[in-house]
Amino acid sequence: MKPAMETAPEENPEQSQEKKGCFECCIKCLGGVPYASLVATILCFSGVALFCGCGHVALGGTLSIIGNHFSQTPSDHALLAEVVQLMQYIIYGIASFFFLYGIILLAEGFYTTSAVKELHSEFKTTACGRCISGMFVFLTYVLGVAWLGVFGFSAVPVFLFYNMWSTCEALNSPLTNATASLDVICVDMRQYGIIPWNANPGKACGSTLGDICKTNEFYLSYHLFIVACAGAGATVIALLIYMMATTYNYAVLKFKSREDCCTKF
Repeated sequence: MKPAMETAPEENPEQSQEKKGCFECCIKCLGGVPYASLVATILCFSGVALFCGCGHVALGGTLSIIGNHFSQTPSDHALLAEVVQLMQYIIYGIASFFFLYGIILLAEGFYTTSAVKELHSEFKTTACGRCISGMFVFLTYVLGVAWLGVFGFSAVPVFLFYNMWSTCEALNSPLTNATASLDVICVDMRQYGIIPWNANPGKACGSTLGDICKTNEFYLSYHLFIVACAGAGATVIALLIYMMATTYNYAVLKFKSREDCCTKF
């Protein structure tokens, strides 16, 4: 009779885990990172910080330019001052909200990764969990549409400052100096609805306009509005990535929670 073949003792999962090196453990941890949500969070934080920080300073500089050069009577631009102050307070709220919301979405992305399943055995969800995930999908879509409007609104002051800067460049043109009077080249802030029509002087012409464009307030506010607009655009891109991530996570929770699969998105 042939001797019975000896079978090697089976290794339990803990022993096999101990035999893995540091490299394998790092790869395992990196495999459970929701990279899309992580990139969106970094982009969202950066965009909101640029929009809120630069927009806050640029609004203050704009109010200073209007008060010093286009509306010398405080009562004429009192409404503008209140609107600017209100928008600055809104900026504080936007920064706080997106800081918390970005962290929540990032945590939700980690929750639906394979690392959660491996650490906590079977990956199962409840109706409440799927409802919360669906709420994130809906809220992210609403915020994405709202920030498209914010991005468009942030481009308005850039357009106004660009028109003013272009007019100042026309003043410095040799062709303009030779063929036309500089006093007929003006920028009237009253036509934009920023200040009332009875504001004094309401407009700046010629060398006065050129001096305004050379001030630090104009230069700084113009470029800060450009950066704020870019920050709003970055936030829109981040919310688009969030839309894809939250929609995918919701689909996984709803349709694949009972299967042996999970998401790394």
